[in-house]
Order: sequence, then C-alpha cells, then structure tokens
Amino acid sequence: MAALVVAMAAALLAMAARASREGWADASGAIVQAESLRRRAAPLAAEDARAYAEALTAMKTPVGGDAEERDAAIAAALSRAAQLPLEIAEIAADTVALAATVADRGDDKIRGDAAAAAVLAAAAAQAAANLVAINLAANVDDQRVVRARTIAAGAIDSARWTLDPERPI
Repeated sequence: MAALVVAMAAALLAMAARASREGWADASGAIVQAESLRRRAAPLAAEDARAYAEALTAMKTPVGGDAEERDAAIAAALSRAAQLPLEIAEIAADTVALAATVADRGDDKIRGDAAAAAVLAAAAAQAAANLVAINLAANVDDQRVVRARTIAAGAIDSARWTLDPERPI
C-alpha cells in the first residue's frame, strides 16, 4: 500500500505543478518528474504484494530437506520481500524532495497541496522502511535496514520543511 500512497502523492504534485505553470518557468519539468515518480511507484504495489505472499508461503511450507535448507529458503524469500519496500522508500523520498521544490517555487495557492503530497510520501517512506526492518529482522547485519531508515528520516525532515510556517515565501 505504501507504493499506492507514493503514486497518489506524485499525482497530487503533478496537479500542483500544472496549476503553477503561469508563474513558474520550470513547472513543466516538475510535472514530468511527478508523472515519472507516479509511474514508477504504482506497479510496485502489486510486485510488493507478490513478494510478501511468496515470503509467507516460504515460511508456511518451506522447501528443502533439512532445517538449514529451509532457513536459507525463508531468508531468501524475506530478502526479496525487503527489496521492494526499500525501492518504494527511495521513490517516496524522491517524491518528498520534489514536493519541497513545488512548495518552494510553485504558485502560493498550491503550497498546501505540495505539503500534503510531502507528508503522504514521507509517511509512505516510513512505512516502507518499517517493512524492510521487519522482513530483515533475522539478518541484523543487513545494511538495507539502515539505508531504509536513513531514507525515511530524510523524507520526514523534508516534509517538515514544507510544513514550516516560518519558511520564507
């Protein structure tokens, strides 16, 4: 579901950038970026669901003759299931960064929309990072957990910036 939230946030940004065309020379570039982010995020929802279902299947009916083989099969399935949320977190962070730009440079009337997109995408980044950590809980040395948490923290900071009433207009 985090991927769908990112896709919605990106669609909201595209709308906000379209509304800013008259006074912002780079609005067209922001629209293209937002649409690209939306197209990247949306299909990841189904891919993530499939990877999660495969991980659940591996845990319920692991393949392999002995415990070591079964553990390896489960670890591989969980590793695959963690990769997609990491990708979702990355796209979410890119969406938040674009939202900050749209909030800063777009029409004043759409700043609330850009801020809403930033908050949605930051929440999706945090949710995705949490899924990475859950899927890799048995592998404490996996750097993807650190990377996902770092990405989410940065996204949250950027989203806070878009909400700051003291930020210059």
